[in-house]
Amino acid sequence: MRPRDLLGVAGSGLGTRRLRAALSALGIAIGIAAMVAVLGISESSRADLLAQLDALGTNLLRVTPGETFFGDEAKLPKESVGMLRRVGPVERVAATGNTGASVRRSDRIPEAETGGISVLAADPELLGTLGGELAAGRFLNRATARYPVVVLGAKAAERLGITAVGRQVWLGDRWFTVAGILRPVTLAPEIDRAALVGFPAAEALLGTDGSPGTVYVRADPDQVEAVREVLPATASPASPNEVRVSRPSDALAARAAANSAFTSLLLGLGAVALLVGGVGIANVMVISVLERRSEIGLRRALGATKGHVGAQFLAEALLLALAGGLAGVVLGATVTAVYALGRGWSVVVPAPAMAGGLLAALAIGAVAGLYPALRAARLAPTDALRTV
Repeated sequence: MRPRDLLGVAGSGLGTRRLRAALSALGIAIGIAAMVAVLGISESSRADLLAQLDALGTNLLRVTPGETFFGDEAKLPKESVGMLRRVGPVERVAATGNTGASVRRSDRIPEAETGGISVLAADPELLGTLGGELAAGRFLNRATARYPVVVLGAKAAERLGITAVGRQVWLGDRWFTVAGILRPVTLAPEIDRAALVGFPAAEALLGTDGSPGTVYVRADPDQVEAVREVLPATASPASPNEVRVSRPSDALAARAAANSAFTSLLLGLGAVALLVGGVGIANVMVISVLERRSEIGLRRALGATKGHVGAQFLAEALLLALAGGLAGVVLGATVTAVYALGRGWSVVVPAPAMAGGLLAALAIGAVAGLYPALRAARLAPTDALRTV
């Protein structure tokens, strides 16, 4: 039989039981769709993450105090910011400091109800160092940093119910004017939940000592690791072991690794669904052999060989799997596109995932159809014709 004849006979065999064939192909389609969608969503998420890293940079380092030898909380020297600026490959430095104050929408709200908002002293260079953006108003500058002026992080503004600049909030024991509201800061989420005041205002109005709690350092991208090594000794020459240095972008990389592990789990579930679809095809083909004994006997009596009969049933299984695979690829790509566009990501459906899905479907179809095909081929014409 020529391949065209074989496909025609196989298609005719499936066409007589369209609903059963469609339900069999559906099992394969679900498995392939799950695998393609998982890989597509994972790649779309990864592309978005890489775009964020490219935009934000991986050269931001965070310097924080650790613990003393006796287990107490250490402090960074007040001069550490200036000393870090002297490191050659360092491009920008900005600090924040804890104030211990609380911020509320009015003085009528109990002091204990902070809403999880911290009040931090901040350098005017903080916004540029973090690559942050303003949603409204202006950030602190050398002038406003000396006065009761505050800039709210995105979550802090939301919790306080502040949507416009010019409003006042009760900070410490006096009113502060809201000068700006920030957009979410990806590499420093702690800023989103903070109310920022200038260091001079924090010292004069809130009674802080001006020591930094966190110092953010932007380094030459080619010298990040070298800078990272010298930061502890530079920030605190007397106690470099009491200084911690981290890179916020590492958290994004860890998130990508977690996503990868989760993707592997979902791929496993998709593979199980594909296996169930293959079992469904095998079951349908075995039943088909039993139901079509008279057809098999008649074809053998008219001169068809065992190979012809076996090839026909194997081709039917492959056609079922191919139809399910194509439907699964289309469905998986559609799910990926809808989900990615809904999250504002670029749509990425890996070509290897689509090709691999089709090949996996054909492989499952071949395995699932092999036993029914062999069973049909071994059926003797005389035994088969007894059912006519």
